[in-house]
Amino acid sequence: MRWAIFPLILSIANCGVATPYAPSQKREAVSATLGISLSEANARLAPVLVRVEPVAESVCRKSTQPGTNCDYAIFVDKRQDLSANAYQTVDKRGRPLIILTSALIAKTRNDDELAFVMGHEAAHHVAGHITRAKQDAVNGAVVGALLVGAVGGSGDMVDLAMNIGADVGARSFSKNYELEADALGTVIAHRAGYNPVRGAEFFNRIPDPGDKFLGTHPPNSSRMQVVRNTAAKL
Repeated sequence: MRWAIFPLILSIANCGVATPYAPSQKREAVSATLGISLSEANARLAPVLVRVEPVAESVCRKSTQPGTNCDYAIFVDKRQDLSANAYQTVDKRGRPLIILTSALIAKTRNDDELAFVMGHEAAHHVAGHITRAKQDAVNGAVVGALLVGAVGGSGDMVDLAMNIGADVGARSFSKNYELEADALGTVIAHRAGYNPVRGAEFFNRIPDPGDKFLGTHPPNSSRMQVVRNTAAKL
């Protein structure tokens, strides 16, 4: 049995393992995409981080099982050639990490947008989306293997079916996970003193994935509606 499905799981869950980077002693590079330096990105992030991080940790402690690591580490990716992106992962000790690229920080127009992005990523950890996405992929792989094995497929066919099943399994619930993170991210940003509806306007400036079958993200309009509905109840 070939477990090539796990790199796929990490890719779909947007949770590739990352390690915090130490500041470079060399002349500071500037993002090739939007012309913002690492120090400028950190300066933008710092005041928002100070307000959002304790709220995210409080929500995490109250909403997860005892023993869950809620000690977030939030930082800017040192690599300046990366496109606008933010993602949540965990380190080898299980500590939740929220990583933002300089290009993404440069694209945010105000602190509300930056706070919403951070709240959204923090929410992925609170909701256990990495673990759930992995299990979805494993379940899909098992179903694929059983179906092909039942009709006498070869070992290579079973491997292929597992990988296809893992892909389908992981994608089947990914849109729901994004909407869950949008809702809880709205709460986190609000409690940190930011306007999540204004923050979610960031969606208006990113490509709309539409409502594609087995797409990994829901339409931007659906995400905006979730934010508005959640904020209206706060």
